[in-house]
Amino acid sequence: MLSGLLNSPRAVAVNIEIMRTFVRLRQMIAGHADLARKLSVIEKKYDAQFKVVFDAIRELMTPPTADEVREMGFHTTLKKPAPAKSKG
Repeated sequence: MLSGLLNSPRAVAVNIEIMRTFVRLRQMIAGHADLARKLSVIEKKYDAQFKVVFDAIRELMTPPTADEVREMGFHTTLKKPAPAKSKG
């Protein structure tokens, strides 16, 4: 949202890319719905022998649940340094 308020060339470029990303996302969602519709039509043409294949395709099309989503990026754990041993 800030890139929409700023007037620098970089902010304008970022804002354009954000809008393009949302347009592509909307197209992907619409394409996913079209794919599901086409799959249903094809599924009606074939017998139960292909049910396993169609079930596998539908499983791949469903978005992952919160338990299945992995966090991206690097994680570190900060450990306290061990106390220095006194000499003596």
